[in-house]
Amino acid sequence: MARKVYTRTGDDGTTALLFGGRVAKDTVGPDAYGAVDEAVSTLGLARAEAERGSELDELLVRLQRELFVVGAELATAPENREKLEDGVSRTTVAMVEALEPVIDEITARYEPPTEFVLPGENRVAAALDVARAVVRRAERQAVGAANAGWLVDSAVVPYLNRLADLVYTLARWQEGTFRPVRTGI
Repeated sequence: MARKVYTRTGDDGTTALLFGGRVAKDTVGPDAYGAVDEAVSTLGLARAEAERGSELDELLVRLQRELFVVGAELATAPENREKLEDGVSRTTVAMVEALEPVIDEITARYEPPTEFVLPGENRVAAALDVARAVVRRAERQAVGAANAGWLVDSAVVPYLNRLADLVYTLARWQEGTFRPVRTGI
């Protein structure tokens, strides 16, 4: 018999956490990892628009997998943080630092915009801009989780901050030529 997708255990408005426990679905941790889940999906949308096997495709797969680590950390109650494993269920400073040379290398491929960017030059760049906005939302929600004590000694917020910078950079790279936004319309 096939396993059912639904469990009904969340019908009461609670969700299970990694390493045990249940909390309300609108608790700061689940709220933040929900936004991280959205970021994984929006990066998937960008990946669906990218050429299979391309440098961008492979980088987006890497970033989606890293976001699963971020999500796992956010899905862990503060009292179970000692059970987290670096790079598997705990976001590390090394993960944050590994994004920086990628940002630098991609930025060197195009002339950075000097004005506001109007998303939509092409489907890949537009999908990346949506992903960047979702990553920024996840970052804001992770800040809320950190301020509420859900995250302690965590690299989640810096990782999401750097990831949003990288996704912005990827969108500009994928645009090719930059068209400035004209004001005074």
